[in-house]
Formats: sequence, structure tokens, C-alpha cells
Amino acid sequence: MKTQMTVALVAHDNKKHEMIQWALNNKEPLSKFRLCGTGTTAKLVADATGLEVKRYLSGPLGGDQQIGAKVAEGKIDMVIFFWDPLQMQPHDPDVKALLRIAALYDIPIATNKRTADYFIGAITGQIPQK
Repeated sequence: MKTQMTVALVAHDNKKHEMIQWALNNKEPLSKFRLCGTGTTAKLVADATGLEVKRYLSGPLGGDQQIGAKVAEGKIDMVIFFWDPLQMQPHDPDVKALLRIAALYDIPIATNKRTADYFIGAITGQIPQK
């Protein structure tokens, strides 16, 4: 039986700085989860926060698919995915597949900071500030 939730952290290149800042602002609540993420995002968040973040491959090299597989296996409970809706991604089919698999398996997926704040707030009982 799971006792600790696993949260996947993913961010497109133009959103990595935002993800790092969000993780720094939420370091204490994030420390209560098992964290994983796609290659560069996981490394940047781990380096910035000092939190342990399991690294999968970079998104374009299959990391999005690895995260999706873990969702399907029931090993990821929530996805925080700061994606860039204005930038075309060479691995766009993988991005859409990850979004689809999270919806299929009824896994919460935050695609922006505000939604991520609400997810963390719902779990910690802290109301997010605008």
C-alpha cells in the first residue's frame, strides 16, 4: 500500500525557469512527496531545491513516454507539467500522449503554475494566493 504520493515534474524549455521558481516556492510541501521528472527538469529542480528527484530521460528522448508508462502502471499520482502552448515541440505527439494517459487514468495533471498551486494547496490545506 502506498504511503507517499509520487509527483512527476515536467517543463518545456521556455517554462523551466518557472518550474524551478515554483519548486523553490513549494520546497517544503514537495519534500513530502516522492518526486520524479524528465531529464533536465528533474536535474534543475534537484539542484535548485536540494530535493531528491528521480530522473527519467529528457522529454524529446522518451522521458514523456516514460512518465506516461509510470502513470499507466499506477506509480505516479500527480503530474505537474509546465508546457508551452505557444511553442511547437518536435515531440508534440509524446506530450499529447502524456496528457491523454493522465486523463485516461484519472491522474491530476497541472499544466500551469496556478493549477499546480491549487493541487499542492488541496493536499497541504493551504489556500493558494493569487
